[in-house]
Amino acid sequence: MKHIVGIGGVTNSGKTTLTSSLLRSLPNCCVIHQDDFFKPQDQIAVGEDGFKQWDVLESLDMEAMLSTVRAWASSPHKFARAHGVSMQPDAANTHILLLEGFLLYSYNVPGRHQVPRAALPS
Repeated sequence: MKHIVGIGGVTNSGKTTLTSSLLRSLPNCCVIHQDDFFKPQDQIAVGEDGFKQWDVLESLDMEAMLSTVRAWASSPHKFARAHGVSMQPDAANTHILLLEGFLLYSYNVPGRHQVPRAALPS
């Protein structure tokens, strides 16, 4: 059984700390950090204030991140081996992917149904 767990939140909210703890505690667990998908510095827009805009969705290569998620989904065993994750034999059919990032829930996957913001609890 495959499970994907999203861990989102603002900068310095403890996402990485929680992710690290879960990674140590859960069997056959891999992690994808959104921070690993920033575009090259020369592709980051500069705002009116003169600073690079690292905190906007456009600064991330979300297609590359989705491709990585799809690679895990297609073969969790292969993905785990490639990322140095030891498989636990007593949980051989359990595969967990932790997705961690500050804009994790801001991206609408093309071709997927989108929940209108007005329908979400405030």
